[in-house]
Amino acid sequence: MEPLLSKLEAPVKEAFKKAGYDESYAKVTLSNRPDLCEYQCNGALSAAKQYHKAPFMIADDVVKNLDKAYFSKAEVVKPGFINLDVSEEGLALFINEMKKSERFGVETPEDASRGKVIIDYGGANVAKPLHVGHLRSAVIGESIKRIASYLGYDIVGDVHLGDWGLQIGLIITELKARHPELVYFDDSYTGEYPEEAPFTMSDLEEIYPYANAYSKEHEDYKKQAQENTRLLQEGKPGYLAIWKHVIDVSVADLKRIYDSLDVHFELWKKESDAQKYIPDMVKYLKDNGYAHEDQGALVVDVQEETDTKTIPPCMILKSNGATLYNTTDLATMIERRKLFDPARIIYVVDKRQELYFTQVFRCARKTKILDEKVKLNFVGFGTMNGKDNKPFKTRDGGVLRLEALIKDVKDKVLEKMQDRDMETADREATADRIALAAIKYGDLSNQPVKDYIFDIDRFTSFEGNTGPYILYTMVRIKSLMEKAAAEGIDVDALSGMDIKATGNAQEKSVYLTLVKWIETIPASFEEFAPNRICQFLYELCENYNGFYHDNKILTNDDSSQKMTWLALSLFVLKVLDQGIDLLGLKAPDRM
Repeated sequence: MEPLLSKLEAPVKEAFKKAGYDESYAKVTLSNRPDLCEYQCNGALSAAKQYHKAPFMIADDVVKNLDKAYFSKAEVVKPGFINLDVSEEGLALFINEMKKSERFGVETPEDASRGKVIIDYGGANVAKPLHVGHLRSAVIGESIKRIASYLGYDIVGDVHLGDWGLQIGLIITELKARHPELVYFDDSYTGEYPEEAPFTMSDLEEIYPYANAYSKEHEDYKKQAQENTRLLQEGKPGYLAIWKHVIDVSVADLKRIYDSLDVHFELWKKESDAQKYIPDMVKYLKDNGYAHEDQGALVVDVQEETDTKTIPPCMILKSNGATLYNTTDLATMIERRKLFDPARIIYVVDKRQELYFTQVFRCARKTKILDEKVKLNFVGFGTMNGKDNKPFKTRDGGVLRLEALIKDVKDKVLEKMQDRDMETADREATADRIALAAIKYGDLSNQPVKDYIFDIDRFTSFEGNTGPYILYTMVRIKSLMEKAAAEGIDVDALSGMDIKATGNAQEKSVYLTLVKWIETIPASFEEFAPNRICQFLYELCENYNGFYHDNKILTNDDSSQKMTWLALSLFVLKVLDQGIDLLGLKAPDRM
């Protein structure tokens, strides 16, 4: 469906042509002075130089030739602005067209048919609990994936777990020190290894930090962990069995936490899955002259002549032959190419890794691991900070577990819901949804690249630009629909009812916000900016609540106006419901 701006621009272009001016000047935009008009065209100012004519005169010529069917106002303001207001009847027609259209008028982008899109987000390491540093990747990635899917892209989310590094060697080393009698450490053992792990997730959460800290103080211990990592990667059976236990125990815990965030992945791939591609990849890079040795390490130069700063080579192998994240990420690209032949790969990662991904992307292009037709996108996000504007920590300075953050926010929500007359189970379930909205909306309402302060009091507020406020508006409309149904109104039939303009100013403000949906959703994907959806939802809620407060809906004596306002309210609810789903939120029935 054509956006409203395009519909408005068409008659303005025609008016420029009729007046004898180039239609390229007929750009219509949202007004930057909404107190004066709803839309504006400043093309006359730009055209003045070409036509050697005062902007005011050009604008006047255009307005005289303008078909005003869609406009309730078209006026010229010196030095040459064309101020435009849309007719409410035209808006109502547009809203009705949105109601009847798939995705409320949002069209599928042309490139959606090019092939699969892989989105790499999550990026947790096994044997470690999720902490607040994992939040942004999870919620931003999940939202981008949902937006892409809604638009019609064939998108696949990959958690891409870190499971093949020194942390496994440290766990093996410490486990052996504590339990040398375990069968995994008996080199003469040839039987089947136990199906049940010799540790729990709680054990791993204690073992790994201890082993990591101990290795920093004891060089022999660190060397043994490095050796055990090498033996694991060479396929030592007992160590592989321990590694599989670590994976199983960790993934079960990770899925539990991700599920509580309503974050989901189609693929649970790991670094280790790419290992089998590395030997052939290294040979390919050497044989084709892409890689060369530099101080014993194998590297690929990625510096370009146009660079204004130094871009270090992409290292493929260390001087001792060990692999790096670069190696694994390039091999993962090979795996993804073989499995999916993707049209695009999106990486949702901390913005501080931008240089690293510049190296990897350039290396993939230069070596033809991926050809130019595969788009590579780096979506860098800022940090979630405490009120001291430093990365979020616990009171004792430690890293806060994500599970603990979710509980803290839920407890704050329950505190604010003490006076609600609800059954305990309903209160708990409702608090879960509100807490999730507070956390995720609080994050997503910021531009991904920017740092932000996590303010639990503000984020859990039922007022202002917050997740709970959006949900509260939806619950208000749900309650309105319940009351309408109790009066005998067929609420389901409201969906198919045409909305009619009634000349109400607040009603028009709701219309003017709703029409932005068609442009907001594609833009939020193109820019990887879920915050644009948040801003749309907040504006829609603000305008609807203003309309709701100042007008009688159910008690309206004008039955025609009553029914059109109920139909409008239901449509607002449906748009809000779709909008929060794209953010990974769900609304309760009561609050």
